[in-house]
Amino acid sequence: MTAARMNVISTVTAVPDRGEVLGQAIPFDRARWLPLLPSADWWPPELDDCPTVAGRPRVDRKTVFEVARRWDTVEGRRHLLIAALVWGTGTKARSVARRADIFTAASARDIDARLEAGLGALREEGPVAAYYAFNNDQHIKFLGQAFFTKVIYFTGHEQCAWAWRPLILDRFVALALRAADTGDRWPTSGWKTPWYRRYLFLAHEHAQRAGVLPDQVEAALFVRGKRRDEIRPKMRSSLATGRAVADAAVPPPGAP
Repeated sequence: MTAARMNVISTVTAVPDRGEVLGQAIPFDRARWLPLLPSADWWPPELDDCPTVAGRPRVDRKTVFEVARRWDTVEGRRHLLIAALVWGTGTKARSVARRADIFTAASARDIDARLEAGLGALREEGPVAAYYAFNNDQHIKFLGQAFFTKVIYFTGHEQCAWAWRPLILDRFVALALRAADTGDRWPTSGWKTPWYRRYLFLAHEHAQRAGVLPDQVEAALFVRGKRRDEIRPKMRSSLATGRAVADAAVPPPGAP
């Protein structure tokens, strides 16, 4: 594969430094989460120590990594799941309720078992095996790819036990990959395991050449994909306006 095919990030998209990545913080509302959890002890205590900005506590990646250090216990995996969900959700009541559907669709025992098995696959075989597990036999209903890759990422990115570190894959990352010169036609959802493997390969190749960690590449892809997502409605609106102007300029049949 040529170097051009490996250019997963546009030259106009800056790769953030690691401190910026770790500091990526999301506001949350504890009061909206607690009634929806199986019990109050699922709530990670680290979130109660998060700083408040503009009246809302904010959890950053660094804090979720701290929670993830306890992933080898039942309680630690529960706390990791909640911390990853909170970090990826924000404050909207509707979004929180959608994430919490996980806890009405399955028992705590079933969620515990699937978390243990999926993260066990990560420990034994690496991130691709963990992705396959959570996307198939160990799938937790309503825990989609964008969120179970967060769980895998926070569990394993700081460890160097595998050739590739796990990374988050969501629709914004996929939009950036779709726009990149990778030689692939990236889908924006429904990624099977080979797509995740391909993504890890591309991100690690780019990280190695740039002298950064893979999650810095993921963060840059996220920013680029989000920008493209914000531009698309404006483009559609502009195209619709252009079509309307063009249609108005064409006289109807039989007009003088």
